[in-house]
Amino acid sequence: MCPVLPGKRRLVVPILLTLSVALWTAGPARAAKPDLKVGLARAKITPEGPIRMAGYGSRNKPSEGVLADLFAKAMAIEDAEGERAVLLTSDVIGYNARVADLVCGKIIEKTSLQRRQILLNPSHTHTGPIIGVPGSTGYGLEGEEAQRVHQYTAKLADTLATLAAEALADLKPARLSWGIGVTHIVMNRREFTKRGVRLGFNPRGYVDRSVPVLRVDSPEGKPRALLFGCACHNTTLGGKHYEICGDYAGFAQAHVEGQLPGVQAMFMIGCGGAANPYPRGTVEAAQQNGESLGAEVCRVASLELAPVRGPLTAALDYAELPLAPVPPREKLEELVKGPGYLAYNYRRMLEALDKGESPLTEYSAPIAVWQFGDDLTLVGLPGETVNGYVPLVEDAIGHRKLWVAGYANDDFGYLPTKKILAEGGYETRGLISDTGFFTPEAEDAVLAKVRQMAEKAGRTLGE
Repeated sequence: MCPVLPGKRRLVVPILLTLSVALWTAGPARAAKPDLKVGLARAKITPEGPIRMAGYGSRNKPSEGVLADLFAKAMAIEDAEGERAVLLTSDVIGYNARVADLVCGKIIEKTSLQRRQILLNPSHTHTGPIIGVPGSTGYGLEGEEAQRVHQYTAKLADTLATLAAEALADLKPARLSWGIGVTHIVMNRREFTKRGVRLGFNPRGYVDRSVPVLRVDSPEGKPRALLFGCACHNTTLGGKHYEICGDYAGFAQAHVEGQLPGVQAMFMIGCGGAANPYPRGTVEAAQQNGESLGAEVCRVASLELAPVRGPLTAALDYAELPLAPVPPREKLEELVKGPGYLAYNYRRMLEALDKGESPLTEYSAPIAVWQFGDDLTLVGLPGETVNGYVPLVEDAIGHRKLWVAGYANDDFGYLPTKKILAEGGYETRGLISDTGFFTPEAEDAVLAKVRQMAEKAGRTLGE
């Protein structure tokens, strides 16, 4: 359990959470028979020894101990017609397409689910292990260091498949409900300077501070699980930190589970590609951010929430996102001398030219939509989705009964909006797991696919 926040909150937070537990234990009065079943499973996924860590290129050595354990968790849902879907959350940086294919292939083999019924969402912690498979590891790793990453990733894929099967075997009648809180740990990081946009601190910049919470109760009102979100990079801890940790998201889950024993807390990251936690930089800040978020989750969970009922529709489709043409070789040779976050992609373009490879003209990006009757639409966008996609999706399909998550199913790199592409900055760096830069029309392709899928799944558009 995280330490109590300093100052006046030493008194306020425990009183609030005691009240939260009491109110939730009482449970809302509901007469209708639940039409959904929920199954749960969890496993520790902390690396067993030193391993190279993901998130910061400045790190030059493996991890040094464990600050807090990492976990993977599964929630399986089944409606009255037998439609099933499984959400898998985990305290790792993310899954590129090759890793996601490995994971989902194992899940499908073990459970007979279809790919559309599987939703992968990492916490995007920057103090966890690198995730990769041979040929797609990144970070310039070779030899034993690369092999350790590959072994960990293979074991993680097996664990996630087992969790999916265990969650499906655990299906029990359940009452689902949801609501939205607010957090103040999210800060826009796109700082505008005379030399352009840099990674920094922008208190006036847009962020999504919502905290969506899905509560799972037994038919008798006994709490079983809380799924919650936050649209923020999981980067309180920086490149100087070498201890394994789930950062604020891990501390938030531990805080909720400490306040509500027996409840499985699951974190699903939102569209936080252009936001960092605030404050940040220390272990104390990570614990403080986690406890603050966890306290808000418990507060929301104590309220009378809106019911979430079936039928369930789980859909997955691909948006073809256009990529900018590759510049001529002479131009590329100039561009590789520019900012490092852009030069990385330009160097790979030069390498592709040298090999005679044809450049990509578009990228197939997976988009997930889970529709719960008329009660809730969950949209899972891929990549490091920037915060600006939240109001764009709201405008596309409606503002109410909507939960928008990011980093889902394929963390290929940043997914910027037209606005950010025009402004420049780190979030315009394009594909990381492949080669290319998105054009402004990529935004249109994403929103068109979300709208098409939501309407087909049964959402009333414009709600």
